[in-house]
Amino acid sequence: SSSDAFRVTDMHEEGRGAVQAMQAALADAGLTYKDIDCINTHGTSTQENDHVETLAIKTVFRERAKDVPASSVKSMLGHLIGAAGGAELITCVLAIRDNIVPPTTNMVDRDPKLDLDYVPNEPRKMPVNIVMNESFGFGGQNNVVIVKRFADE
Repeated sequence: SSSDAFRVTDMHEEGRGAVQAMQAALADAGLTYKDIDCINTHGTSTQENDHVETLAIKTVFRERAKDVPASSVKSMLGHLIGAAGGAELITCVLAIRDNIVPPTTNMVDRDPKLDLDYVPNEPRKMPVNIVMNESFGFGGQNNVVIVKRFADE
């Protein structure tokens, strides 16, 4: 988690708090960006959030940014405000259980600057073992949780 306190209603325009939260979650999990199979983005479908979040993902995931599926279940659930992180965490667990990356539904006209793999409109069947879940809020409240498949060894 991080709080950049940039503005009451805005994220830092370079996504500094989001980057910090993603990097802290990776460090806490003992993982690198190369270990993440997919990202459940905050994905509010607003110009500011989507641009800043895309920039933050590019900063953290570097050369892999365009290869890691990054979808938003808010496109199906709506924005649940305080409950969003919990509901989205459940979808991350289900993605791992079912080996399916949920889609970003209703994605029709894409802004050319938003050039990541947003899994448009259809779920994607693929091996999913580790998911990054991002929740970013007003005033630069940034929370990232990483979920990993349980391996009984």
